[in-house]
Amino acid sequence: MKTAIITGASRGIGAEITRLFAENGYNVVLNYNHSEKEALLLESELNKKGFSVLAVKANVSIFSEAQKLVEATVKAFGTVDVLVNNAGVSQIKILIDTSEEDYQNIFDINIKSVINMCKIVAPIMTSERNGKIINISSIWGQIGASCESLYSASKAAVIGFSKALSKELGPSNINVNVVAPGYIETEMNASIDEKTKESIVNETSLCRLGTTRDIAEMVFFLASDRSSFVTGQVIGVNGGWLN
Repeated sequence: MKTAIITGASRGIGAEITRLFAENGYNVVLNYNHSEKEALLLESELNKKGFSVLAVKANVSIFSEAQKLVEATVKAFGTVDVLVNNAGVSQIKILIDTSEEDYQNIFDINIKSVINMCKIVAPIMTSERNGKIINISSIWGQIGASCESLYSASKAAVIGFSKALSKELGPSNINVNVVAPGYIETEMNASIDEKTKESIVNETSLCRLGTTRDIAEMVFFLASDRSSFVTGQVIGVNGGWLN
């Protein structure tokens, strides 16, 4: 049985990825930081269905906590076959109104956490000459968004880091890819008004908003043997929005 770590897995996209991997026979380590109630409820829900899910609290932007997360995974399940770096935060604010704290928080969570987890997991995967790393970026990491300059920059950093890492780890048979969601109906986007949502639908080739399952399915594909010759790629799951 393969083992996957999903960071930021208590809600939204991360929770859906957790469900899909668990339903398909993975041991899943469900990482959370603040959302303990949601994480434990999801862990209980899936374990009651006979799936193998372990919730572990860790602020993965802190190296020592990320290390403890991986150690807990190896202790419970023996190894790490798949790493999904999903933990992230967004912010809508013009650049001149942002603070040093805003910058530190966004970059710590959106890119430092990715670097931490990859650095810790890479030796495990390298020793086994096998592994899949999927990092979650954003459409804004590809094209940028007004009033989201820090967020866009942090998500662009995820893309650059992942492309470079794919070249480092490729000789060890480790695939590193990026999923860049478009507009997805999640709690993070709940503040967007209906008029704006309608406008997004009208600008999207498939004429609908994205779902968390849309993202989870792509992540699962990239974690599977079916994607064995795919690495260093940025897969836009956006319905054709802004393409």
